[in-house]
Amino acid sequence: MDYRRLGAGGLTVSAITYGNWLTHSSEAAENARRCVAAALDEGITTFDTADVYGSPDYGAAERVLGAALSGVRRGSVEILTKVCLPSGPGPNDRGLSRKHIMESCHTSLRNLGTDYVDLYQAHRYDDETPLEETMTAFADLVRQGKVLYLGVSEWRPAQIEAAAALAAELGVSLVSNQPQYSMLWRVIEKEVLPTSERLGLAQIVFSPVAQGTLTGKYLPQGKAPEQSRATDARGSRFVGRYLGDSVLSAVQRLRPVADEAGLTLAQLAVAWVLQNPGVSSAIVGASRPEQLRENTAAAGRKLDPDVMARIDAAFVDDVHGDLVERDPAKIATPFDVMPAWKS
Repeated sequence: MDYRRLGAGGLTVSAITYGNWLTHSSEAAENARRCVAAALDEGITTFDTADVYGSPDYGAAERVLGAALSGVRRGSVEILTKVCLPSGPGPNDRGLSRKHIMESCHTSLRNLGTDYVDLYQAHRYDDETPLEETMTAFADLVRQGKVLYLGVSEWRPAQIEAAAALAAELGVSLVSNQPQYSMLWRVIEKEVLPTSERLGLAQIVFSPVAQGTLTGKYLPQGKAPEQSRATDARGSRFVGRYLGDSVLSAVQRLRPVADEAGLTLAQLAVAWVLQNPGVSSAIVGASRPEQLRENTAAAGRKLDPDVMARIDAAFVDDVHGDLVERDPAKIATPFDVMPAWKS
């Protein structure tokens, strides 16, 4: 496993973060335990979750992760969670108000069975709450010892800059952003990455294999494999936008590139995001331990410039041109209204 500093702070994280967005639920607790055990065996020390994961059984993913990590020496792992998205039925069960941040943090600590979280992240930006209120609440949690470091997720450059300024004024560490990033989704490259680098924030990226698209298991004009995310009512909302034939054909053009590098397509995708110096860690989920072991093998693999160029070339065709989404305006667009493109 490769280990990296998280931005300008002192925290070290594993280059692969184990995430449990769609894979941990009360019904899948035993399988989750096996996957967490496999993650630890592979040298993963960083685990990412959120108060909303497992909805409508809010907090289920945190509880499952906490149980799976029970008995593991607390100082040997980094536990990351988030607050903002709706985590209950009430009007204050969402957003970044002081009330919701405080209550959600305490609930997350109980769910996870820990006295503190290593990184507490604002899951989205809240336009309805003053940023000063949000950052002061976060700073208070840091001073209380319940949170060690602060991060954001899917924030725009101006929002990150304003939060970083307030964090510095309050004397707390804002060290990371958690955006979506993959070969197919590069909307952070133009503005978010340079802004973050200037401010000392690292990226902990999610969906590096584009919801499974970059594993090559979805074939152009083919039927989605049984029990894949594309056949799941919940998961299909997210992967569906990638399943146009032109995009799937481009993924197949990566096979010889991966073969020559001695990698699977999934490993190539994870190694690609980790190649960016602004990225400290890539979040990988798994429904089976062997998936985790495969993706973890990408940590520390370096891709030479020729391989990077061939990857870029694979996502260009004569009909659609560039198949990669690069528009910075797509940052933080709700997933369920994102259209498919390049079909």
